[in-house]
Amino acid sequence: MSGSITDVGGIRVGHHHNLDRDAELGSGWATGTTVVLTPPGTTGAVDGRGGAPGTRETDLLEPSNSVRHVDAVMLTGGSAYGLAAADGVMTWLEEHGRGVAMDGGVVPIVPSAVIFDLPVGGWKCRPDAEFGYRAAAAAGTEVGIGTVGAGVGARAGVFKGGVGTASVMLASGVTVGALVVVNSAGDVVDPGTGLPWLASHIEQFGLVPPPADQCAAYAERHGELSPLNTTIAVVATDAALSKAGCRRMAVAAQDGLARTINPCHTPLDGDTVFALATGAVEVDPDPTTPASMSPELPLVAAVGAAAAEALAAAVLVGVLAAESVAGIPTYRGLLPGAFRVDVRGATS
Repeated sequence: MSGSITDVGGIRVGHHHNLDRDAELGSGWATGTTVVLTPPGTTGAVDGRGGAPGTRETDLLEPSNSVRHVDAVMLTGGSAYGLAAADGVMTWLEEHGRGVAMDGGVVPIVPSAVIFDLPVGGWKCRPDAEFGYRAAAAAGTEVGIGTVGAGVGARAGVFKGGVGTASVMLASGVTVGALVVVNSAGDVVDPGTGLPWLASHIEQFGLVPPPADQCAAYAERHGELSPLNTTIAVVATDAALSKAGCRRMAVAAQDGLARTINPCHTPLDGDTVFALATGAVEVDPDPTTPASMSPELPLVAAVGAAAAEALAAAVLVGVLAAESVAGIPTYRGLLPGAFRVDVRGATS
């Protein structure tokens, strides 16, 4: 599996961050914003499993509420302060005529979520409206990974976290992609083996068991863990889904976090997954679906399973690609013996 969320036609991703690489933990700039732009008519939904979410405009995504389409999703650092960056995304979208048409103008719909990265940089160094505007303006099909955008100040347990992305194509021709900001309190790597929790990822990323002394060094770092971390993500598909179907896609995608992060969905994190469906690909309903059920259910099930698979892979991509910030170790730096093959396919 490879690819990115922009393999879903019309989806674009932009990053903006401020990073002082000479800063120590708790000082300087180490934060950013990531924006996922959608094509017009994209249906949106959300599922939150953490007990301490930091979000904006998520209530309107409930299937029972009236707004169906979203113009962008923003993921950002800065904890609750970082939600101010959404103002800049709205400004950019307004300038481009995107939003709910009203008398006198448009109102862009930008659901958003934050990670808690304030201790990594300076407490007052956090994203504002300019970050959101620049991230939206930078959006394109090439997706930066690792220590970029909202992932600049992210941690993944002991390791430096970051932005990851991946995609899956179904036999039906439907594409499903994921983008994640990995900022987990839980481990993405088994402390006993130094390898990802999923065996399939060990093979996929060309990893091997690292030496025992490296695993011991990793285990010793667990005293540094903070429970106040959050992983936030967007999954997208080009399938045509209802708002309720999109919500089920977001619910299923959370399994991707549960497979790769232990623990996740805790009372102290804000784990949140947004789901987007552009509707560009129509799939004929399964004629064997019972009349008492929605005809889109088989498609929703397939898309949800693919979303979980893509999100799980994206978590590992983000962690393996991350570069150290403020002395936070990387997976590659702390467990170099796990790399038989480089993430990009070159021999290490």
